[in-house]
Amino acid sequence: MKIVVLIKQVPDTYGERVLSPDTGWVDRAASDRVIDEINERALEVALTYKDSAKNTEIVLVTMGPAEAKDALRKGLSMGADSAVHILDDSLEGSDALATATTLAASLKREGFDLIVTGNESTDGRGGVVPAMVAELLGVPSLSFVSSVVITDDRVSGVRSDDTQTLQVHAPLPALISITEGSPDARFPSFKGIMTAKRKPLSVLSFAELGAEHPSARSRVVSNTERPARAAGRTITDDGSAGSQLVDYLVAERLI
Repeated sequence: MKIVVLIKQVPDTYGERVLSPDTGWVDRAASDRVIDEINERALEVALTYKDSAKNTEIVLVTMGPAEAKDALRKGLSMGADSAVHILDDSLEGSDALATATTLAASLKREGFDLIVTGNESTDGRGGVVPAMVAELLGVPSLSFVSSVVITDDRVSGVRSDDTQTLQVHAPLPALISITEGSPDARFPSFKGIMTAKRKPLSVLSFAELGAEHPSARSRVVSNTERPARAAGRTITDDGSAGSQLVDYLVAERLI
């Protein structure tokens, strides 16, 4: 079994996100950069399967600037076997479609039985790249699953929304995107950190993928900094606090 896990380096989830005023893109140098937590959970899905199927190969794939190698090294220290870094300045500013096209090209080159991703990145929140990748590769997609069962020839899981719970399954090869309902990721061991330095990490340009170069079809034309949050309204209970609270809820259309 060969499992490819797509990961992304993002600004620290708990830090302040900043957009570049010149491009409208996320300013990745303005805060600490970390492997996206949802991608760590995706890797945990693959590692859990490998715990019981020792012949499993886990490959990490990312597309990003030079600093993204740190996210790959983190994943290797957690237990992945190798990594692929798509590094090409011509891909800077790629939108969702250009990103999916690039990732799909790398996955065709790499080969896979199963692709595991997070449902959406914490810096973009688009949630469309996994489905786009599956469509471009022509494989089934199980999206937004909170639990996963992998066997030799199929993958299944549970997909929930506000009104229903679905049991979904697909034959391999396939792609799945997981949610935060999936288990927390394991911590790298000291041995894992040391061996990660010796694991293969390939750096590829887009030209080496052997595909037609994608072009972003969407672009940021302007951006405005989010205004500071206004101070809250204090209600003093002089006997009319209940009425004031109801009036506020009605005015805000909360009831």
